[in-house]
Amino acid sequence: MRKWACWLIGASFAAGTAFAYGEEIAVGNYGVSANGMPFGVALVKGYFKDEGLNITGLISSAGGGTSLRNMLAGGGVPYGEVNPGGVVSAILAGADLKIVSDNVLTVAEVVWAVKPDSPIKSIKDFKGKKIGYTNPRSTSQALARMLLKAGGYTEADAELVKTGGFGEGIAALDSGQIDVAAITEPLWSKVKNKYRAVVVASETLPPLDNVVGVTTVEMSEKKGDFIRAVIRARRKAVIFMREHPYAAADIDAKQYNIDVEVANSAIRN
Repeated sequence: MRKWACWLIGASFAAGTAFAYGEEIAVGNYGVSANGMPFGVALVKGYFKDEGLNITGLISSAGGGTSLRNMLAGGGVPYGEVNPGGVVSAILAGADLKIVSDNVLTVAEVVWAVKPDSPIKSIKDFKGKKIGYTNPRSTSQALARMLLKAGGYTEADAELVKTGGFGEGIAALDSGQIDVAAITEPLWSKVKNKYRAVVVASETLPPLDNVVGVTTVEMSEKKGDFIRAVIRARRKAVIFMREHPYAAADIDAKQYNIDVEVANSAIRN
């Protein structure tokens, strides 16, 4: 089943545009993680409309393979933003997919946090501990493996635990099911006073691909103009966010149902 974090009806979009029919795009963790924020800005600022697009919905997911399944369900979604690990795994398994845009070139939004009274102080303390990640083939799973390697360990030295999502990871941390939770922006800006960051991705890991734009080979041939227009609209939103971060925070606070100060902190981070 699809998990709809946000369903935005494009009733205000003009019907006489080049793409008058409604379309959906799939954005992994939209409404949860900061990677999807440019799409919220593009919707509100009318950048999709400016490109002649009628985007009627953003299909969200809990990351990992669920993002690709949402995109491929029914075969009608021409563009999706997905973590590269999931895409590569799917291609190697025979999926007819193409990477068409490199969307987020940093994992700076990710931290690994513990309870304030936890004895875990650094990666060196990860040995024998339970580390949460969202779903199989997700960015958080891949990064957890990289963190262990950075600490001089292998995956066998700790236990990686699937939590199903970032919010679910915090719940698992609270209940003692895991010792370390992966938390992304803007969720981290919302809860950072309740937990203690042990590892900040931007301080420990090199710049890495977080999410990429992907389509099927069939859609790339049939709807290339649509896909290029989506990429242009998203690019305009990224530029706006960089030049007007607080205005962007006001937009995404409404889209993500969070306080504007939380959104502002997330965007600046």
